Amino acid sequence: MTPSTRRLLIGRTLAAFATALIPTTLTLALVHTGSDSDLGLVLACELLPMLLLLPVAGVVADRFPPHRVVLIADLVRAAAQLAIGAELLAGPVRIVDLAVLAALTGAAVGFGTSAIRTLVVAVVAEPDRLRTNARLGVVQGVAQMAAPAAAGGLMLAVGAGWSSLLTGVLFVASAATFGGLRPQLTRERREPAPFVGEFRAGWVETKRHPWFLASVVTHGVWHLAAGFLLTLGPLIAVDRLGGDRAWVIIAQVGTVGLLVGVWSSARLPIRRPLLVTAIGAALYALPLAAFGLRAPMVVVTAAYFLGMFGLGVLTPQWETTMQQRIPQEALGRVGSFDALISFAARPLGFAVAAPVAGAIGTTTPLLVAAVLVAAANAALLLLPDVWATSAGVRAEPVKPETDTATTTPTTPTTPR
Repeated sequence: MTPSTRRLLIGRTLAAFATALIPTTLTLALVHTGSDSDLGLVLACELLPMLLLLPVAGVVADRFPPHRVVLIADLVRAAAQLAIGAELLAGPVRIVDLAVLAALTGAAVGFGTSAIRTLVVAVVAEPDRLRTNARLGVVQGVAQMAAPAAAGGLMLAVGAGWSSLLTGVLFVASAATFGGLRPQLTRERREPAPFVGEFRAGWVETKRHPWFLASVVTHGVWHLAAGFLLTLGPLIAVDRLGGDRAWVIIAQVGTVGLLVGVWSSARLPIRRPLLVTAIGAALYALPLAAFGLRAPMVVVTAAYFLGMFGLGVLTPQWETTMQQRIPQEALGRVGSFDALISFAARPLGFAVAAPVAGAIGTTTPLLVAAVLVAAANAALLLLPDVWATSAGVRAEPVKPETDTATTTPTTPTTPR
C-alpha cells in the first residue's frame, strides 16, 4: 500500500465515522429541544442542497484537482459541525441556525461525494483499486453500524453539543490527511470551458454508456425499495416477529452480511463485474418478499443477510467498474448522476412508505417492490456490456462532440 493510498483510507475512515455521527446527534438533540417538525426541517435542509448541487459538484470534480475538492468539503463540514456544537452548548437552540448549518453540511457532502471516485483513480494504481474500494466499503459499513451507538453514548455522557464538536474535529483530521496527498495520476491541464457546456458534455458522456444509465435506474429502484423496507420492516418485526429485539437482531445480521459481502468482493474470482452487481442488487428482493409474506423470524433474518451481502458485493465492483470504464476527465460528472438518483430515491421511499401502507397494508407494497427489484436487475442481463469481462474493457476517450462543444483538447494526439 502506497503512502498516498494509506492517507486516502485514513481520511475516508475519519470522514465516514464523522458523517455517520451527524444524523443521530441531530435527532437526539432536537428530540429534547425541538418538535418533530423542527427535526424534519433540519434534516431536509441537509438533504435538499446536496441533491440540488450534485450536478454542479460533478463539474467541479472534473475541473479541479479532486484531493483539493475533498479537502475543502471536509473543512466546510468541520466548520458547520463545530458551529452546531457551539450552538447546542450555548443554548437556547435556534432552529434557523441549525437549518443553515445543516444545509452547508449537505452541500459539502455533495461536492465530496462527486470528487471521491476521481480521487481514487488519481491516487490508486488500477490493479489495487478494487481492493481499495472494498476497504472503503468496509469502513463505510462499520461507521454506519458503530456511529449511532457512539452518538447515543456521547449524548448520554457529555451531551449533543460535545458530540457535534467531536464530529467537527474528525472532519478536521480527515482534511489534514489530504494536505500532503500527491496524486499519482494527474489530468492534462486544459482551458476551463463554460459551466453549462461542461455540464452538457457530462450528460453526453453519460448517454454514451447504456450499461451505466440502465444500472443507475436499477440502483434507484432498490434504493426506493430500501426506503420501504426500512420503514415497514421494523413495524412488521415489532408486531409479528417478537418486538424491538427482533428488528435489532435482523438489522445487525444484515450489517454483518453487508460487511462480509464487501470483504468478499475483492477476493472472489469475479470476471464479469456488471453481471455480479445485477445479481447482487436482485438479492435485495429476498428480504422484501420475506417481510411481505410474513415469513418466520429465521427466514426473514436469513433473507436480510443475503440481501445485504449482495449489496456489499455490489458496491466495490460498481465503483471499480465506473473507474475503469468512464474516462477520468468525465468521472465526476457521470458519477454525479448515479449519486443523485441513489440519494433521492431512498428518501422518497421513506416518505411514501407509511402513507401507502396505511392505505393498502404492508404486504402489497413490499411484494411489488420485490418484483420490481428482481425484474429491473433481470432486464440488465439483456445488455451485452453487462456480460463483458473486466479484463477486456477500458475507458474510451471522450467523444469528439464532447470535446469540440465544450472543452479545449488536452493534447494534439487526442483521437478524432
